[in-house]
Amino acid sequence: MEYHKIASIDDPYFAKMHELMGRVFPLEEVLAFELWREPLLDPTIQVYVAVMDGEVVGATEYRYRPEFAVAMTDFTIVGRPGMGIGRFLLVQREAHLKRLETESGVPMLGMFAEIYDPAQLDENEAAGPVGPMHPAVRREVLSHLGFKRLDLAYVHPSWDHEGKAVTGLDLCFRPADDAVSELPATLAAGFLRWYYAALPNKPEAWERMVADLEGLERVPLLAI
Repeated sequence: MEYHKIASIDDPYFAKMHELMGRVFPLEEVLAFELWREPLLDPTIQVYVAVMDGEVVGATEYRYRPEFAVAMTDFTIVGRPGMGIGRFLLVQREAHLKRLETESGVPMLGMFAEIYDPAQLDENEAAGPVGPMHPAVRREVLSHLGFKRLDLAYVHPSWDHEGKAVTGLDLCFRPADDAVSELPATLAAGFLRWYYAALPNKPEAWERMVADLEGLERVPLLAI
């Protein structure tokens, strides 16, 4: 299996990755094909695919932001079960993030992730065959990896640029120190404002959520 970096939408593997994303995620969660052109030019955005026999069988996007001392895993896709793709992507990503952390000289506090909550999804979204990308399976895997959910009612702006409030997810964090049980609220709020700065249309529910965070001192981390 090859860990291949996607740096342009002109990379032939990008189209295969984008098609895979469309099969896994709801439409409002997938940035349109052409709108990827500019983000992929950003050297801080890491997009990699797992390639086997010329086919994209998995993908992951992540980044490390020294100004916040945190990483973010945007998505991880396992395209086929029983091939160790998830483990392969995890090992490669963790090794790369460690190099990015070392190069920055800023120790990492942990990693954010948005995680689907099957209890918040409707029957169609939460149903389907149990496989590596089923919401319940993905949530349990991330729990085993040490992710905890921030104690807030989470929404985020839709990636289709229509400004809809997307629900059904939790904002989670995997602290570098597993004993950490809360985060500075300003860290979470500042990260979210940076992370979604690229989306011009943000729903009022998101603005209220971030403003409420900014009014807190700390936010608890709960089990998922």
